[in-house]
Amino acid sequence: MRITLITIAIFVASISIVSAQGIGSGGTIKDDGRFAASTKQLNQFFRRFNAEESIDGNTRFYPGDSLYHNSSLRKGFLQVLFDNQTSGISTALKTQFVDQVLSEVYPQYLSFHQEGWFAEVKAEFFFQGKRESATLILKIQPQGLGYEWVIDAVDFGPFRNLFDKPVGDEKEFLHPLSHELGFMNLRRAFQDSKLPEAFTRSSFSPDYLTIFLYEMKKGNLRFDTVSDVRFHFFQIEGWYFEVAQFNRPGFNTGWLISSLVKLNPGDKEMLEKFIYGEN
Repeated sequence: MRITLITIAIFVASISIVSAQGIGSGGTIKDDGRFAASTKQLNQFFRRFNAEESIDGNTRFYPGDSLYHNSSLRKGFLQVLFDNQTSGISTALKTQFVDQVLSEVYPQYLSFHQEGWFAEVKAEFFFQGKRESATLILKIQPQGLGYEWVIDAVDFGPFRNLFDKPVGDEKEFLHPLSHELGFMNLRRAFQDSKLPEAFTRSSFSPDYLTIFLYEMKKGNLRFDTVSDVRFHFFQIEGWYFEVAQFNRPGFNTGWLISSLVKLNPGDKEMLEKFIYGEN
């Protein structure tokens, strides 16, 4: 046990030295293989955040293991899970976040299979002969005996102004006695009007994902490639953070926390709408 605690202490100290020296400074430490600072996979991000693997990443920890969810090990890992070079997240905010996550009374962990996180995928498509970008929101859901990623929403430029429902006095409408005419005045909605959405219910909201899939099934939309992937987390109570991939020299690389926000009441819903492109 004494050896284990010494190992953790050395790990934390090593990370602190690297962070203080920075990339390219005279005292930069070379990775001699004693620990892998780069978080190469998102699954590894989960394991490090929760302290479910060893310092070198070669050993998984499970409930009952002495280092499983170990607070000191988690603290060391959390220091290398932030983008410490370009994000601009203040030290005070990081400290507040880490202190809450490591609380002795109510420590908090990430769960791959639970709600509260999702992927944002930027992808390129060809639509009606033009190259267009789309943002896809994907979530994990149960499937059979396992899980699967599913598309939850899409934000696609050509569809953004497809529906422009007027409001107030400018809105066209069907007279409340239209039923007495056998609704023959539907001609106003389907033939005379350029905004048929004006005749829908007040809460009408177009389903852009259905339209997106329809255009794909019709052959008007063709997938090309994925250009960017990032993940959004709301699983830590009162916090939001984004995880993005950083490919660069040095220790502070891989999947890292690129944005951190302490949430006030109502912020979560506002942020989700912004990410989903509903703002």
